[in-house]
Amino acid sequence: MGGIVSIGEVMVELTVGAGGTARVGYAGDTFNTAVYLARLGHEVAYATALGGDDPFSGAILELMAAEGISDRLVARAEGRVPGLYAIDRDEAGERRFFYWRGEAPVRQLFDLADLDGLAKAMVEAEMVFVSGVTLAVLGEGGRARLLELLTAAKAAGAAIAFDTNYRPRLWDSARAALEAAEAVVPLCRFVSVSEPDAEAMADKPASDAMHAWARSGAEVVLRNDDRSVSVQTGGEIARVPPRPPLGDVVDTTGAGDSFNAAYLAARLAGRPPEQAVAAGRRLAEAVIRHTGAIIDRAGMPKLDLESLSIRSP
Repeated sequence: MGGIVSIGEVMVELTVGAGGTARVGYAGDTFNTAVYLARLGHEVAYATALGGDDPFSGAILELMAAEGISDRLVARAEGRVPGLYAIDRDEAGERRFFYWRGEAPVRQLFDLADLDGLAKAMVEAEMVFVSGVTLAVLGEGGRARLLELLTAAKAAGAAIAFDTNYRPRLWDSARAALEAAEAVVPLCRFVSVSEPDAEAMADKPASDAMHAWARSGAEVVLRNDDRSVSVQTGGEIARVPPRPPLGDVVDTTGAGDSFNAAYLAARLAGRPPEQAVAAGRRLAEAVIRHTGAIIDRAGMPKLDLESLSIRSP
Protein backbone atom coordinates (compact mmCIF):
# COMPACT_ATOMS: atom_id res chain seq x y z
CA MET A 1 0.00 0.00 0.00
CA GLY A 2 1.06 3.55 -0.40
CA GLY A 3 -0.02 7.10 -0.85
CA ILE A 4 -3.01 9.10 0.25
CA VAL A 5 -6.36 9.53 -1.49
CA SER A 6 -8.26 12.70 -0.59
CA ILE A 7 -11.87 13.07 -1.77
CA GLY A 8 -13.98 16.18 -2.03
CA GLU A 9 -14.56 19.51 -3.68
CA VAL A 10 -12.07 22.10 -4.94
CA MET A 11 -13.52 25.50 -5.83
CA VAL A 12 -12.59 28.85 -7.22
CA GLU A 13 -11.61 31.04 -4.25
CA LEU A 14 -12.15 34.82 -4.36
CA THR A 15 -10.45 36.68 -1.52
CA VAL A 16 -12.07 40.09 -1.28
CA GLY A 17 -9.68 43.00 -0.74
CA ALA A 18 -9.82 46.75 -0.37
CA GLY A 19 -11.65 48.76 -2.97
CA GLY A 20 -13.67 45.86 -4.29
CA THR A 21 -10.65 43.99 -5.64
CA ALA A 22 -10.39 40.22 -5.34
CA ARG A 23 -7.59 37.67 -5.59
CA VAL A 24 -8.40 34.44 -7.44
CA GLY A 25 -7.22 31.17 -5.99
CA TYR A 26 -8.38 27.57 -5.81
CA ALA A 27 -9.19 25.75 -2.58
CA GLY A 28 -11.52 23.44 -0.69
CA ASP A 29 -11.13 21.73 2.68
CA THR A 30 -9.94 18.28 1.59
CA PHE A 31 -8.01 19.81 -1.29
CA ASN A 32 -6.15 22.18 1.05
CA THR A 33 -5.21 19.24 3.26
CA ALA A 34 -4.10 17.30 0.18
CA VAL A 35 -1.79 20.14 -0.89
CA TYR A 36 -0.14 20.38 2.51
CA LEU A 37 0.22 16.60 2.77
CA ALA A 38 1.95 16.61 -0.61
CA ARG A 39 4.26 19.39 0.53
CA LEU A 40 5.10 17.31 3.61
CA GLY A 41 6.36 14.53 1.38
CA HIS A 42 3.37 12.27 0.78
CA GLU A 43 2.19 10.87 -2.53
CA VAL A 44 -1.35 12.21 -2.89
CA ALA A 45 -4.15 11.66 -5.39
CA TYR A 46 -7.22 13.88 -5.30
CA ALA A 47 -10.65 12.60 -6.30
CA THR A 48 -13.18 15.18 -7.47
CA ALA A 49 -15.17 16.27 -10.53
CA LEU A 50 -14.36 19.39 -12.56
CA GLY A 51 -15.63 21.05 -15.72
CA GLY A 52 -14.50 19.87 -19.10
CA ASP A 53 -13.03 22.86 -20.89
CA ASP A 54 -13.36 25.98 -18.74
CA PRO A 55 -10.26 27.95 -17.68
CA PHE A 56 -10.98 27.49 -13.97
CA SER A 57 -10.95 23.69 -14.12
CA GLY A 58 -7.78 23.95 -16.21
CA ALA A 59 -6.16 26.16 -13.59
CA ILE A 60 -7.07 23.69 -10.84
CA LEU A 61 -5.41 20.87 -12.77
CA GLU A 62 -2.33 23.05 -13.29
CA LEU A 63 -2.19 23.73 -9.55
CA MET A 64 -2.44 20.03 -8.81
CA ALA A 65 0.44 19.33 -11.18
CA ALA A 66 2.53 22.10 -9.62
CA GLU A 67 1.92 20.64 -6.15
CA GLY A 68 2.69 17.08 -7.24
CA ILE A 69 -0.87 15.85 -6.68
CA SER A 70 -2.07 13.13 -9.04
CA ASP A 71 -5.16 13.98 -11.13
CA ARG A 72 -5.83 10.37 -12.16
CA LEU A 73 -8.99 10.35 -10.01
CA VAL A 74 -10.40 13.61 -11.38
CA ALA A 75 -13.59 13.23 -13.42
CA ARG A 76 -14.55 15.81 -16.06
CA ALA A 77 -17.98 17.14 -17.04
CA GLU A 78 -18.29 19.02 -20.32
CA GLY A 79 -20.18 22.29 -20.10
CA ARG A 80 -19.90 22.51 -16.30
CA VAL A 81 -17.74 24.71 -14.07
CA PRO A 82 -16.41 24.27 -10.51
CA GLY A 83 -18.11 25.85 -7.53
CA LEU A 84 -17.01 29.28 -6.33
CA TYR A 85 -16.72 30.90 -2.92
CA ALA A 86 -15.76 34.36 -1.73
CA ILE A 87 -14.04 35.23 1.55
CA ASP A 88 -14.73 38.46 3.40
CA ARG A 89 -12.47 39.10 6.43
CA ASP A 90 -12.75 41.34 9.47
CA GLU A 91 -9.87 43.20 11.13
CA ALA A 92 -8.97 40.18 13.27
CA GLY A 93 -8.68 37.92 10.22
CA GLU A 94 -11.92 36.07 10.94
CA ARG A 95 -13.83 35.32 7.79
CA ARG A 96 -17.29 34.96 6.30
CA PHE A 97 -17.88 32.69 3.33
CA PHE A 98 -20.28 33.21 0.42
CA TYR A 99 -20.86 30.25 -1.90
CA TRP A 100 -21.99 29.58 -5.47
CA ARG A 101 -21.73 25.80 -5.74
CA GLY A 102 -25.18 24.34 -6.41
CA GLU A 103 -24.35 23.20 -9.97
CA ALA A 104 -20.76 22.07 -9.34
CA PRO A 105 -20.05 18.71 -11.04
CA VAL A 106 -18.64 17.19 -7.84
CA ARG A 107 -22.26 16.65 -6.78
CA GLN A 108 -22.41 13.92 -9.42
CA LEU A 109 -18.93 12.58 -8.67
CA PHE A 110 -19.98 8.93 -8.54
CA ASP A 111 -21.91 9.23 -11.77
CA LEU A 112 -18.89 10.77 -13.54
CA ALA A 113 -15.96 8.97 -11.94
CA ASP A 114 -14.20 5.76 -12.93
CA LEU A 115 -15.50 3.88 -9.88
CA ASP A 116 -13.30 0.84 -10.45
CA GLY A 117 -10.23 3.07 -10.59
CA LEU A 118 -11.28 5.00 -7.49
CA ALA A 119 -12.02 1.82 -5.56
CA LYS A 120 -8.63 0.36 -6.51
CA ALA A 121 -6.81 3.54 -5.46
CA MET A 122 -8.59 3.57 -2.11
CA VAL A 123 -7.92 -0.06 -1.20
CA GLU A 124 -4.26 0.38 -2.11
CA ALA A 125 -3.87 3.64 -0.18
CA GLU A 126 -2.10 4.13 3.12
CA MET A 127 -4.77 6.65 4.08
CA VAL A 128 -8.06 7.98 2.69
CA PHE A 129 -9.18 11.45 3.78
CA VAL A 130 -12.74 12.82 3.62
CA SER A 131 -14.70 15.55 5.37
CA GLY A 132 -18.18 16.64 6.32
CA VAL A 133 -18.16 18.82 3.22
CA THR A 134 -17.41 15.73 1.13
CA LEU A 135 -20.43 14.00 2.65
CA ALA A 136 -22.66 17.03 2.10
CA VAL A 137 -21.88 17.72 -1.55
CA LEU A 138 -22.18 14.06 -2.57
CA GLY A 139 -25.78 13.84 -1.41
CA GLU A 140 -27.53 10.83 0.08
CA GLY A 141 -26.86 8.47 -2.83
CA GLY A 142 -23.23 9.52 -3.11
CA ARG A 143 -22.71 9.06 0.63
CA ALA A 144 -24.00 5.48 0.41
CA ARG A 145 -21.51 4.70 -2.36
CA LEU A 146 -18.71 6.42 -0.46
CA LEU A 147 -19.42 4.34 2.64
CA GLU A 148 -19.09 1.18 0.57
CA LEU A 149 -15.74 2.32 -0.79
CA LEU A 150 -14.48 3.41 2.64
CA THR A 151 -15.52 0.08 4.15
CA ALA A 152 -13.55 -1.81 1.50
CA ALA A 153 -10.55 0.49 1.94
CA LYS A 154 -10.52 -0.04 5.70
CA ALA A 155 -10.80 -3.81 5.25
CA ALA A 156 -7.74 -3.65 2.98
CA GLY A 157 -5.75 -1.82 5.67
CA ALA A 158 -6.12 1.84 4.72
CA ALA A 159 -6.41 4.36 7.53
CA ILE A 160 -9.60 6.38 7.15
CA ALA A 161 -9.30 10.00 8.30
CA PHE A 162 -12.30 12.30 8.66
CA ASP A 163 -12.77 15.97 9.54
CA THR A 164 -16.39 16.70 10.50
CA ASN A 165 -16.13 20.27 9.08
CA TYR A 166 -19.80 21.08 9.60
CA ARG A 167 -21.20 23.72 7.21
CA PRO A 168 -24.89 24.26 8.11
CA ARG A 169 -25.85 25.69 4.70
CA LEU A 170 -24.94 22.39 3.05
CA TRP A 171 -27.33 20.33 5.18
CA ASP A 172 -31.07 20.15 5.72
CA SER A 173 -30.46 19.97 9.47
CA ALA A 174 -27.78 19.43 12.09
CA ARG A 175 -29.29 16.00 12.71
CA ALA A 176 -28.74 15.03 9.07
CA ALA A 177 -25.10 16.10 9.28
CA LEU A 178 -24.60 14.21 12.55
CA GLU A 179 -26.14 11.02 11.15
CA ALA A 180 -23.91 11.20 8.08
CA ALA A 181 -20.82 11.79 10.23
CA GLU A 182 -21.66 8.98 12.63
CA ALA A 183 -21.99 6.56 9.72
CA VAL A 184 -18.37 7.31 8.80
CA VAL A 185 -16.79 7.55 12.28
CA PRO A 186 -16.80 3.77 13.04
CA LEU A 187 -14.65 3.26 9.92
CA CYS A 188 -12.10 5.85 10.99
CA ARG A 189 -8.66 5.67 12.50
CA PHE A 190 -8.54 9.46 12.83
CA VAL A 191 -11.36 11.95 13.44
CA SER A 192 -10.76 15.70 13.64
CA VAL A 193 -13.42 18.04 15.00
CA SER A 194 -13.65 21.58 16.35
CA GLU A 195 -15.60 22.29 19.52
CA PRO A 196 -18.17 24.49 17.71
CA ASP A 197 -18.77 21.82 15.05
CA ALA A 198 -19.28 19.05 17.59
CA GLU A 199 -21.70 21.09 19.69
CA ALA A 200 -23.65 22.41 16.72
CA MET A 201 -24.18 18.95 15.23
CA ALA A 202 -24.62 16.87 18.38
CA ASP A 203 -26.39 19.47 20.57
CA LYS A 204 -24.32 18.38 23.56
CA PRO A 205 -20.88 19.17 24.98
CA ALA A 206 -18.08 18.49 22.50
CA SER A 207 -16.34 16.27 25.04
CA ASP A 208 -19.36 13.94 25.03
CA ALA A 209 -19.13 13.59 21.26
CA MET A 210 -15.38 12.98 21.52
CA HIS A 211 -15.87 10.22 24.11
CA ALA A 212 -18.59 8.52 22.05
CA TRP A 213 -16.58 8.60 18.84
CA ALA A 214 -13.43 7.36 20.57
CA ARG A 215 -15.38 4.37 21.90
CA SER A 216 -16.01 3.40 18.28
CA GLY A 217 -12.26 2.94 17.85
CA ALA A 218 -11.19 6.28 16.35
CA GLU A 219 -8.42 8.57 17.54
CA VAL A 220 -10.42 11.79 18.04
CA VAL A 221 -8.70 15.17 17.90
CA LEU A 222 -10.85 17.90 19.46
CA ARG A 223 -9.80 21.49 18.79
CA ASN A 224 -11.27 23.44 21.69
CA ASP A 225 -12.47 27.05 21.72
CA ASP A 226 -9.82 27.97 24.28
CA ARG A 227 -7.18 26.87 21.72
CA SER A 228 -6.27 23.75 23.68
CA VAL A 229 -6.39 20.37 21.93
CA SER A 230 -7.66 17.08 23.35
CA VAL A 231 -6.78 13.76 21.75
CA GLN A 232 -8.69 10.67 22.86
CA THR A 233 -7.86 7.09 21.92
CA GLY A 234 -10.05 4.56 23.68
CA GLY A 235 -10.19 5.71 27.30
CA GLU A 236 -6.92 7.62 27.17
CA ILE A 237 -7.04 11.41 26.76
CA ALA A 238 -4.03 13.61 26.04
CA ARG A 239 -4.65 17.29 26.71
CA VAL A 240 -2.36 19.81 25.04
CA PRO A 241 -2.64 23.27 26.63
CA PRO A 242 -3.32 26.35 24.52
CA ARG A 243 -0.58 28.44 23.01
CA PRO A 244 -0.57 32.23 23.43
CA PRO A 245 -2.69 33.97 20.80
CA LEU A 246 -0.91 35.30 17.74
CA GLY A 247 -0.85 39.02 17.17
CA ASP A 248 -0.36 39.02 13.40
CA VAL A 249 -3.29 36.96 12.11
CA VAL A 250 -4.20 37.88 8.53
CA ASP A 251 -6.69 35.20 7.43
CA THR A 252 -7.86 32.11 9.33
CA THR A 253 -9.04 30.35 6.16
CA GLY A 254 -7.46 26.90 5.92
CA ALA A 255 -6.25 26.80 9.54
CA GLY A 256 -8.01 23.54 10.37
CA ASP A 257 -7.15 21.98 7.00
CA SER A 258 -3.44 22.68 7.43
CA PHE A 259 -3.55 21.48 11.05
CA ASN A 260 -5.05 18.21 9.83
CA ALA A 261 -2.32 17.76 7.23
CA ALA A 262 0.59 18.17 9.61
CA TYR A 263 -1.12 16.19 12.38
CA LEU A 264 -1.84 13.25 10.08
CA ALA A 265 1.61 13.38 8.49
CA ALA A 266 3.19 13.25 11.95
CA ARG A 267 1.01 10.33 13.04
CA LEU A 268 1.76 8.42 9.84
CA ALA A 269 5.45 9.02 10.60
CA GLY A 270 4.93 7.34 13.98
CA ARG A 271 5.04 10.45 16.14
CA PRO A 272 2.87 10.51 19.31
CA PRO A 273 -0.29 12.64 19.43
CA GLU A 274 1.24 15.47 21.45
CA GLN A 275 4.01 15.93 18.91
CA ALA A 276 1.51 15.66 16.06
CA VAL A 277 -0.50 18.48 17.66
CA ALA A 278 2.67 20.59 17.82
CA ALA A 279 3.26 20.00 14.11
CA GLY A 280 -0.35 20.79 13.26
CA ARG A 281 -0.24 24.03 15.22
CA ARG A 282 3.01 25.14 13.66
CA LEU A 283 1.71 24.75 10.13
CA ALA A 284 -1.66 26.34 10.95
CA GLU A 285 0.06 29.31 12.58
CA ALA A 286 2.03 29.88 9.39
CA VAL A 287 -1.10 29.61 7.24
CA ILE A 288 -3.12 32.18 9.19
CA ARG A 289 -0.34 34.75 8.74
CA HIS A 290 -1.11 34.75 5.00
CA THR A 291 -4.11 35.41 2.78
CA GLY A 292 -6.02 32.44 1.40
CA ALA A 293 -6.24 28.78 2.31
CA ILE A 294 -3.09 27.67 0.46
CA ILE A 295 0.01 29.73 1.16
CA ASP A 296 3.07 30.10 -1.03
CA ARG A 297 5.81 27.56 -0.48
CA ALA A 298 8.06 30.34 0.79
CA GLY A 299 5.78 30.73 3.81
CA MET A 300 5.89 27.05 4.77
CA PRO A 301 7.55 26.26 8.12
CA LYS A 302 10.25 23.61 8.16
CA LEU A 303 8.78 20.42 9.62
CA ASP A 304 11.05 17.39 9.94
CA LEU A 305 8.39 14.86 10.86
CA GLU A 306 10.84 12.03 11.47
CA SER A 307 12.57 13.87 14.31
CA LEU A 308 9.78 16.46 14.65
CA SER A 309 12.15 19.36 14.72
CA ILE A 310 10.16 22.49 13.93
CA ARG A 311 11.78 25.66 12.64
CA SER A 312 10.57 28.98 11.33
CA PRO A 313 10.47 29.56 7.55
